[in-house]
Amino acid sequence: MAKIFYSMAGEGRGHAVRVRTLVEHLRHEHELVLFAPDDAYDFLMKSYGADNAVENVQLVRIEGLKFRYTGGKLDLFKSIWCGLKYAGFELPSIVNGLFKQIESERPDLCISDFDPALPRAARRAGVPLMSLDHQHVLLAYDLRGLPLLLRRYAWWMSWSVRAYYGRGKYAAVTSSFYTPPLKSGFEHVRQVGPMLRDDLAAMTPSNGGYLLSYLRPSTPACVLESLGTCGFDVRIYGLDERPRDGRLSFHAIDERAFVEDLAGCAALVSAAGNQLLGEALFLGKPVFAIPEELHHEQRINACFLKQMGAGDWVTLERFTAAPLLRFLSRLDEYRANTAPLAGRLNGTQDALAAINSLLANLG
Repeated sequence: MAKIFYSMAGEGRGHAVRVRTLVEHLRHEHELVLFAPDDAYDFLMKSYGADNAVENVQLVRIEGLKFRYTGGKLDLFKSIWCGLKYAGFELPSIVNGLFKQIESERPDLCISDFDPALPRAARRAGVPLMSLDHQHVLLAYDLRGLPLLLRRYAWWMSWSVRAYYGRGKYAAVTSSFYTPPLKSGFEHVRQVGPMLRDDLAAMTPSNGGYLLSYLRPSTPACVLESLGTCGFDVRIYGLDERPRDGRLSFHAIDERAFVEDLAGCAALVSAAGNQLLGEALFLGKPVFAIPEELHHEQRINACFLKQMGAGDWVTLERFTAAPLLRFLSRLDEYRANTAPLAGRLNGTQDALAAINSLLANLG
């Protein structure tokens, strides 16, 4: 049995979903300590918190980077400024604390899903490191098929990925629903599909004739107005439970209910996070993606979604009924394009194989 320290970014649910999926497989053979900030900690509390203790898994809260919003919109410059303050004032003490814990407990491996603290502590302590995230797409993937603006963003953000993990050698696994060629010099990066939890992977997809939508609390009212006139019943998560509004029903976050609704929907209308898009495509569901204008990483995901013929997209700020109706008029075409992915786009076993292979080589 190996001891693994595993950290992650805390914004949104994608990082924590990936981590929990792998932990549920790893915990039967290994001891894991999870370091989670913000949303990720809140998500994992339901599975591994003090009231839901699981053998071989310990959950620890740490401070992490967060996106900043102004007037309900992503504020890129404020997010960058707060990130710089975090790096200068908070990160050093977090790294020192993790370093002391590593020195005390001597884990066999440290894994990071785009958290900057644990990789620094692991390097200082001389413990092997693995990156297992989606953000290495920006560093290792050949993105020449993207628009110029997004290529420039990817190049710029690739330096953040380098800064997170440092210059030394480490094992790299990238989870994504798309797999363009790797750039020269990054042939060592292992490409795997989205990590899908067992309950989702076991679902039998059907078409219940409704749309499923996962929205941020800051979603403008005009988006709901457009959804309400699209001609479908729409089941909405992320805006809390509230009274029904015409054909719109609002549901509290419930993982099991959401998975069942995803398996039974006609299509997904959602932000463009890699994890959720991967889950939808695994179930053969067309996607209309609505990334925020300044959330360039999600816009990259949306571009690949469209290139794959699995759906379409428009930025949240430009969302109207017209592009949504065009998407809905082509659902049969999108379903045909997602059919080859259905039941196959699952990187969980490949990611586990990469972890266990590294642990075996360490031994």
